Amino acid sequence: MVMQMKQEIDHSLSISACPHDCPSTCALEVSHDSKNIFKVRGAAKNTYTSGVVCAKVSRYSERTHHPNRLKKPLIRTGNKGSNNFKEITWENALDEVANNFLSITQKYGSEAIWPHYYAGTMGLVQRDGINRLRHDLKYSGQHSTICNTITDSGFKAGVGRFTGPDPREMSVADVILVWGGNPASTQVNVMKHIQKARKDRNAKLIVIDPYKNRTAKVADIHYAIKPGTDGALACSLIHIMFRDDYADREYMNKYADDPNGLEAHVKKFTPKWASDITGLSVEEIEEFGEIFGKTKRLYTRLGYGFARQRNGASAMHSVVSLSTVCGKWKYEGGGAFYKNADIYNIDKTLIEGLDVIDKNIRVLDQSRIGSILTGDKHALKNGQNIYGMIIQNTNPLIVSPESTLVRKGFSRDDLFVCVHEQFMTETAKYADIILPATTFVEHDDLYIAGGHQHITFGPKLISPVGESRSNHFVLVELAKRLGAHHKGFKMTEREIIDFTLKSSKHGSLLDLEQNGWKDVQPDFNSSHFINGFGHDDKKFHFKPDWKKIGPYYSQMPKYPDYQNTTESVSKKCPFRLVTAPAHNYLNSSFTETASSKEKEAKPRAKIHPSDLKKLNLLDNMEVILGNDRGKVILHTESFEGLQQGVVVVEGIWPSEAFIGNQGINTLVGSDPVPPNGGAAFHDTSVWIKAYSKNMN
Repeated sequence: MVMQMKQEIDHSLSISACPHDCPSTCALEVSHDSKNIFKVRGAAKNTYTSGVVCAKVSRYSERTHHPNRLKKPLIRTGNKGSNNFKEITWENALDEVANNFLSITQKYGSEAIWPHYYAGTMGLVQRDGINRLRHDLKYSGQHSTICNTITDSGFKAGVGRFTGPDPREMSVADVILVWGGNPASTQVNVMKHIQKARKDRNAKLIVIDPYKNRTAKVADIHYAIKPGTDGALACSLIHIMFRDDYADREYMNKYADDPNGLEAHVKKFTPKWASDITGLSVEEIEEFGEIFGKTKRLYTRLGYGFARQRNGASAMHSVVSLSTVCGKWKYEGGGAFYKNADIYNIDKTLIEGLDVIDKNIRVLDQSRIGSILTGDKHALKNGQNIYGMIIQNTNPLIVSPESTLVRKGFSRDDLFVCVHEQFMTETAKYADIILPATTFVEHDDLYIAGGHQHITFGPKLISPVGESRSNHFVLVELAKRLGAHHKGFKMTEREIIDFTLKSSKHGSLLDLEQNGWKDVQPDFNSSHFINGFGHDDKKFHFKPDWKKIGPYYSQMPKYPDYQNTTESVSKKCPFRLVTAPAHNYLNSSFTETASSKEKEAKPRAKIHPSDLKKLNLLDNMEVILGNDRGKVILHTESFEGLQQGVVVVEGIWPSEAFIGNQGINTLVGSDPVPPNGGAAFHDTSVWIKAYSKNMN
């Protein structure tokens, strides 16, 4: 006991930030020595994190010190995907990557190389530095569409700016409406503020989601709508607001562009019309409308999930329009919040090399990676095939749509791939060179958050595990070998962070280190749009200029509307599949940690008991989900918390977790969602059949 106490006393306690792809970007207190981290907690003094962190991150020492961490560079010795590699020195590995890239550039041109990344870390230096290499060397660009492009499009069309009421105001709301999200699993801090409102104000929690997720289970009301029908529900609610005189006409006349046109447009969107589409009863819709209309302090927390449909952008626009129709923005604890991306004003010129962008270089759609790597000319913008890739912070073989096509692309013998990773992911198995990557406690980085208002510095706390190196290190070393000369390649992470903070008027790195974080929440009038919305005319746009949002604008409606453009159910594919997040995983991260794997157990398809009965299936039975894109084999879970005809599979599991080694995104399409692209991960039609080993 004495030794244990002494060991704990000898540990340092440092402030950091969670790096994972989550709006919370929690401020952390990390207990550590020079080589190991121990306990990870939410930072108690941070007014948003408020001492709370999700269970999977609290166990982070399990991930950082996992025995399967990649510790040395590797070179492939067998076929792609065979997992046959041998160790190689860092110098030789970097030389191999550089020599291949130089050869490809000489033979095919610089656009034949495509650096590919996403948000495996949300730190600005380690995540976005790859773009500095891209821009300096004129490699193909990336349109990052895999996560929030659809939601961004719909919100910006109406509001014009990515900000909103202080997320901490949920604690003073009378109703918190979580629309299309599951914060109990994906943004646990949200629940802390909701619980405070419930305790202090007897506030009510309403959840709109296709299934009874963990948040819906603790809600006062859960509306389990059919996937892809959120726009219909929102439009019917707008109809009720005008019909029952809940609409704040004075507010709209001052702050909105065309309230009269909207009122005429929504007359046809009756509760009966919406009931037929959403599967909710007329009584439920009327009940919801009365609550929404009568509650001034109604805080809508907009999730990402409901807009991952082919009609998702218009659905998001319709939902956020509701708060404007009723003037909810006027009240503390009222309005709608999506994300705070536009409050930070970070100058990323140095981080991303924005000063050397060549606008003539093509930009490829991240979500269409399968089509791109298999030579689809439209996806390639009628340009050169891709022959070289460096991949950081993402695992496209299982997180991207149309996984079969993605795997086919990565199997090409003429495609050279370098993967910089922490674990032997499915994508890493298809690499020619694998470089071991640091975790967030092994490097310096700068963090901002979509879900709150703090800038946080994440310092290097321990020495790198094995020979792992940071993303910045890899990019600097490749820049030397490839002839990239941007000044950012001659600076350390700390120097880049300090320069970026100063050029963004956020003080210095020393200031941030001394204070732990910086709160940049705008004042009430700005965050509640009392000074006007984000468009040039300062109005909320019921009638958006979709042409400014993206190239597929011609498919978008004039006003808030329901677009019947989701993947249609049919006699062949009668079920709607939603691929929701798992509680203990975060995208493909944490699928390697034993505690998370034990808690999740295995992939399951949540199916209504009545549907199981119709299909002559049982609970925990092996079944095939399929469509024209492929087949996935997993177990059933009898689940009453959704409508008939809906199937929910939680988590992005490794393909090896499925009986046939085909992951869930095998079934998901990659066609770009209007107006600006994006993958419709929750918009998939499938059939369901019993599985027999004789089928193999």
